[in-house]
Amino acid sequence: MDAGERIERSLELAVGRADAEGGPKLLAAAIRHAVFPGGARVRPRLTLAVAQACGDEEPALADACAAAIELLHCASLAHDDLPCFDDAKTRRGLPSVHAVYGVPLALLAGDALIVMAFEALARAGAGSPRRLVPLMQAITKSVGAPSGIVAGQAWESEPNTVPEQYRCAKTGSLFVAATTCGALTSGEDPGPWRALGQRLGEAYQVADDLLDAVAQQTESDKPVGRDVALARPNAVTELGVTGAVERLQALIADAMNSIPKCRGESELRELVRLQALRLAPKRLMRSAA
Repeated sequence: MDAGERIERSLELAVGRADAEGGPKLLAAAIRHAVFPGGARVRPRLTLAVAQACGDEEPALADACAAAIELLHCASLAHDDLPCFDDAKTRRGLPSVHAVYGVPLALLAGDALIVMAFEALARAGAGSPRRLVPLMQAITKSVGAPSGIVAGQAWESEPNTVPEQYRCAKTGSLFVAATTCGALTSGEDPGPWRALGQRLGEAYQVADDLLDAVAQQTESDKPVGRDVALARPNAVTELGVTGAVERLQALIADAMNSIPKCRGESELRELVRLQALRLAPKRLMRSAA
């Protein structure tokens, strides 16, 4: 079974629990809409890739960890699209959760996905408490305050936000969770994998800033031009288009160079390169090559 199949199977197992008899059907539908069909599943793929590079000693735990990270990502998107934040009507080329089910159910679906993520991890890790505890710690740090996704979203409401600090919290933190948790599922030291998550996460946010600033709507599966409209910190305002492209390329190079010596190193380097470039407008990257 390849990584994509492992991820989808684990996500289906977790989301399926919300479809249980007696539960609110519209909430279950909103949860499913938030998770399926997914995007590139970059974060869980990275988790499994690092787990395999470290021996993949407990594949069931790695699968659950990958699913938990993706569920948290989906929760953040459902909340990010709400009218109080981006007010985005589309996501992944489809209507956003609140556009279909309304704001209350979109908010509740995001909340449910957060709980579901930790439930999935707890179920899989019950037999490996020594590994479960550091996994829980790594993931909670990546989604809470003062440096996780919640903090990243909060920086949008703060005056004089440092763009790099904002990028590292809003996007980088969950990538750090993906790489470090991949190592932790096999009982390996997560320290050498932290830099990969940091660099790749920041690269993704810079790429997203470029897409928002210069892409046509047909090039994106979500609304563009929102950073300027909402006066949010972003790499293009900070560095200009050329500077943002150069920063993106430097981050991708740093990410690939930070990969520790391991089995499958070349495959992991290629995954990093392709996924980091995926979001940026292709014409910009070609012109900078």
